[in-house]
Amino acid sequence: MGRFVEGEDRRQECFLPASLDDYVAEDNAVRVVEAFIDELDLTALGFGGMEPATTGRPAYHPSTMLKIYLYGYLNSIQSSRRLEREAGRNVELMWLTGRLAPDFKTIANFRRDNGAAIRAVCAQFVLLCRSLGLFSGAMVAVDGSKFKAVNNRDRNFTSHKAAKRIEQVEASIERYLIALDWADREDSDVPEVRTDKIREKIAGLRRQMQYLKDMAAQVEEAPDNQISLTDPDARSMATTGRGTGMVGYNVQAAVDTKHHLIVAHEVLNDGHDRTQLASMGRAALGAIGSDELTVLADRGYYNGAQVLECEGTGVLPCVPKVDTTGRAKHGLFTKRDFIYDAVHDHYTCPAGAHLTKGKIRSYQQGEIDQYRHLSACHSCQLRPRCTPEKVKRVKRWVHEAVLDAMQKRLDQLPDAMGLRRETVEHVFGTLKAWMGSTPFLTKKLKNVRTEMSLSVLAYNMKRLIQTFGTQPLIQMIRA
Repeated sequence: MGRFVEGEDRRQECFLPASLDDYVAEDNAVRVVEAFIDELDLTALGFGGMEPATTGRPAYHPSTMLKIYLYGYLNSIQSSRRLEREAGRNVELMWLTGRLAPDFKTIANFRRDNGAAIRAVCAQFVLLCRSLGLFSGAMVAVDGSKFKAVNNRDRNFTSHKAAKRIEQVEASIERYLIALDWADREDSDVPEVRTDKIREKIAGLRRQMQYLKDMAAQVEEAPDNQISLTDPDARSMATTGRGTGMVGYNVQAAVDTKHHLIVAHEVLNDGHDRTQLASMGRAALGAIGSDELTVLADRGYYNGAQVLECEGTGVLPCVPKVDTTGRAKHGLFTKRDFIYDAVHDHYTCPAGAHLTKGKIRSYQQGEIDQYRHLSACHSCQLRPRCTPEKVKRVKRWVHEAVLDAMQKRLDQLPDAMGLRRETVEHVFGTLKAWMGSTPFLTKKLKNVRTEMSLSVLAYNMKRLIQTFGTQPLIQMIRA
């Protein structure tokens, strides 16, 4: 073959090394997997099957199954059938399991039956990061991202979708009826087979119409007016693209801004982030173990009640305020143009007048104070840019002080939103690249949470391997 590198004859004896360990390099990530799992107290974490039965076929030890799954998620192999194949041909996985090769059903059942324990293992790795002093920065970035469920959009129904599909079916029936009427008026140019086919189409559409009407009735009776047929817990959620959406789950993550480790995460089927600031902040604070924690989040988390809930807990939220009035686009003054004086409890308008407190009124969001100046507005030259009403009124929530304190913190961190973006959005991009076009393979919220915990555990482990290296990390784990 000339001057090419030639392989050995596969039929020669002693072709393989005497030990599998010769195939696994000292800096291979599987050595970290083994070291971490061997140090865990699987009984305390809640894994079932730690005490083998005295009769029947011997079971696989939970540590072996956990090693298989963690190796799979480290290498983007989430499917139990693919893991079964890898266990029989992958040298790294053979080394990790001692050449054990469970069947796919055994592998899948382990993930299904030990969801809470697997989530506890993910939390245990965060505690390891905490013990290594990696969370000294006491700042996290929080965000949410939509992940697709195993539920097609056509298998999800809301009131709007049901009405829209009924309208489409009605239009199709009308179109076929016109075609049938045209065919009936022809003498012999249109064959009978075609008219029979049109009648079959109309009959099928009418059955579909009845099905959609029944489904619309079920949607109206559902608690949140939504039904998913494949995965009952998946929900239709809007995405950033205009007019687009997906049926899936909302994954929340709190990421350390220093080492980009995921310190806390949660999977929800709420399509928005407005009510997640306090819960994610508390979860991240508990994971880091600090007295105070600065939490960076985008405008989707802005909620006065959530910010108030963080008060006194050690969670210091930094969320940009949302201006939904549209006044700035029309060249009008916004609320930020009116300066509040906490000592004298009044607002100073752009013209220099003081707006004092009037009556307290109750609104949906709570009690609101109203500040106005009864006489200054009538002769004010800035009135066209201020208000079309007789008197300008500035509303102030009774707990507005917590929002002012948050804005002050945000003003002291001019690069906060850039830091948030480069911290947490990169993490979601990486996870979605690993998990592929079908990120979740299981159904129902509790099983999806287990899958997400395995992905987060794999992500954090890769981060530590990149930070410290394989052998130093193994020494830290065993210390």
